[in-house]
Amino acid sequence: MDGSVKASLDSNAGPPAYYRGNEGSLVSALKTLLFFTILMVTLPIGLYFASKAYIFEGSMKMSSSDSYFYAAIVAVLAVHVVLALFVYVAWNEGTPKGKGKHD
Repeated sequence: MDGSVKASLDSNAGPPAYYRGNEGSLVSALKTLLFFTILMVTLPIGLYFASKAYIFEGSMKMSSSDSYFYAAIVAVLAVHVVLALFVYVAWNEGTPKGKGKHD
């Protein structure tokens, strides 16, 4: 009876071996999430002010109220591009590199 109790305690001693193997993929996923979070904050804001100042007011000579409107459209498009890139990268993150090759 004592042998079976000891065996069951030994099997519950720590996390299974496959758990430690997933730490690399967790770190990779968190790096991807952090990268796209920073990109989501900086890219639309940067494109908003840059397009407003240099493109719409600078080279196209638009009024300030018109340049606000068109710069906001550029920022919204940038948000959609970043979201689409994140979904694409997250979708393909877990797939093996040679998925399509049949040797």
